[in-house]
Amino acid sequence: MVNETNIQCKIALLPGDGIGPEVLHAAVGVLKAVESRLTGVTLIFEEFSVGANEYLRGGDPLPASIFDRLRGFDAILLGAMGLPDVRWSNGIEMTPQLDLRERLDLYCGLRPIYLFHSQDCPLRDKAQGSIDLVIVRESTEGLFSSRKKELNAKADFVNDQLLITRKGSERIIRAAFKVAMRRRRHLTLVDKANVLPSMAFFRRIFNEIAPEYPEVTSEQLYVDAVALYLVQKPEMFDVIVTENMFGDILTDLAAGLVGGMGMAPSADIGDEYAVFQPSHGSAPDIAGRGAANPVAAILSAAMMLDWLGHSECRKGGDMIRASVQALFSDLTARTREMGGKLSTFEMADAVMQRVANMDTLPNHQAIGECL
Repeated sequence: MVNETNIQCKIALLPGDGIGPEVLHAAVGVLKAVESRLTGVTLIFEEFSVGANEYLRGGDPLPASIFDRLRGFDAILLGAMGLPDVRWSNGIEMTPQLDLRERLDLYCGLRPIYLFHSQDCPLRDKAQGSIDLVIVRESTEGLFSSRKKELNAKADFVNDQLLITRKGSERIIRAAFKVAMRRRRHLTLVDKANVLPSMAFFRRIFNEIAPEYPEVTSEQLYVDAVALYLVQKPEMFDVIVTENMFGDILTDLAAGLVGGMGMAPSADIGDEYAVFQPSHGSAPDIAGRGAANPVAAILSAAMMLDWLGHSECRKGGDMIRASVQALFSDLTARTREMGGKLSTFEMADAVMQRVANMDTLPNHQAIGECL
């Protein structure tokens, strides 16, 4: 990246496995359409092979030579990774996207959830925009911290560690308060502090930090109650901050309220690096059929443009969100998983056409605001 009149952004592309290449290439097509509408912005893409298929080809799902190269890019855009039949010796899937979070210290997972049309919600009487929340997920600790532990085949029991550190808690809680300051200024801590000492520790740190942000109304709720309230009254939530595993589960639940995983973008952000990807998995059962919904990947690309920081790039993010919002006012513009007939690339083309036909660049779109 150079300056505001000559902005060059180097984007590493990691298509990955299953439907990952399809949704990523759809998102790149939209980015190129946006690039053509912006002044002084050049997006430079380079693609790398990472994931389960790379392991099958070369024996390492995230080769060291590729990881070292990724540090030299301004942002990383990822499709989806992992295949259910390709696993480590301890039985878990290969998930290099988690390795990236841990090795690049991408502690702040942002998962915006936004309802673009009432017809896409399984709940009654939910208007467009009435569900508008962000889940802030700690992405380097929690119950995922022991995922690489070797499994003893003769063991009588196996336990996993739920790791909560003061450093990790302080930085994710402060990040969540900052997101809330940009939105409706309401933050909900989600934990299980009535049962788990680690969660009581997490809550104590939250209560220590809350006075630093007097403009934000804060509350603490147990994760089981939040699962209930997300179904009963999702409008009550603005920003949620929680542990790694809880954030993983609640994101999927919340995505189901707005049309499914194909509508759920995400970002994993650290102090130096950031990875952007749809929240969904690789879905190998539908790979190669053009059946995947690319909107989550497209909206993740919009988040990437926001994060790059330049005002012109942020205009590009606004253009994408405005185009998706306008497109979803037409109920026929849906992929098959949402009851429509559009293929992956037909949906991407429809977004690109909205971008190309936009008469004026939109004002900032506070749709799923989080960056």
